[in-house]
Amino acid sequence: MAFRLIPVGILASVLFGATSCSGAGPNESASTGGSGALIRITGSDTMVNLVQAWAENYKRVRPELSVQVAGGGSGVGIASLIDGILDIAASSREMAPDEIERVKQRSGAEPNGFTVGLDALAVYVHQDNPLDGTSIEELAEIYGDGGQIVRWSQSGVKNAACASDEIIRVSRQNNSGTYVYFREAVLGQTREFKLGSIDQSGSKDVVALVSRTPCAIGYSGMAYAVPGVRTLRISTKKGELGVAPTVESAVNGSYPISRPLYLYTRGDPTGPVKEFIDWVLGEDGQRIVRDIGYVPVVKKAE
Repeated sequence: MAFRLIPVGILASVLFGATSCSGAGPNESASTGGSGALIRITGSDTMVNLVQAWAENYKRVRPELSVQVAGGGSGVGIASLIDGILDIAASSREMAPDEIERVKQRSGAEPNGFTVGLDALAVYVHQDNPLDGTSIEELAEIYGDGGQIVRWSQSGVKNAACASDEIIRVSRQNNSGTYVYFREAVLGQTREFKLGSIDQSGSKDVVALVSRTPCAIGYSGMAYAVPGVRTLRISTKKGELGVAPTVESAVNGSYPISRPLYLYTRGDPTGPVKEFIDWVLGEDGQRIVRDIGYVPVVKKAE
């Protein structure tokens, strides 16, 4: 199948346009138009603030149409797409091959993916932690099963605010796209997370807990930074100069754990669903991506 995806680190100057299906299609429930039409979007907690902002602003464009937004994690959104109980799944990871096949079996149509933004997945520590940066190798030893880094002193710093010197690992629940992406990007395809982390249900919850916990480390979308935390520079290997998670480093690919953000539909979207996705990928929708703190995938018109 050919997804309409934009590679990480590259801004697209071409607006993705979905081709409408003829006749009744997977998105027929939201494509009839008229008063009271509803678009249902569920999924990624990383994206929930972004999708909510799109919904609120799109109401000004189409006041007769309601966009219903819920989080729960990328896995929840994709499962709901498979079951046909929503129109769009928001996901901070790609659909797995078995998920794609289940959509095809249930609906007779291939899922269609749209890259709607980029995110530099940030690693957060408490503001009083003196650590400036770390590497993918070291993160794997902190978070991975059998990892040997369990104290801040092993990272070469004296964390005076953390009397125990013990690293408290804050993570996400396993139905989160952020959890899946971090595991694959940092731990690899075969290594699992170490037991004993404090798992949070939402992106903002991870950062909030780190802000209250001097011994903690956590990972979340770069748009969720709050007072009380700092983001670390990340390098591929220990000893290399790390790169900060910024719009620029996500765009040019220098930040090693950047990822696309997706909207998925069952088959080619039609009617109001197509119009909404076209708007998201247009100048107004991508301005909101930038305002929320993520990276647009469509260049602003000159």
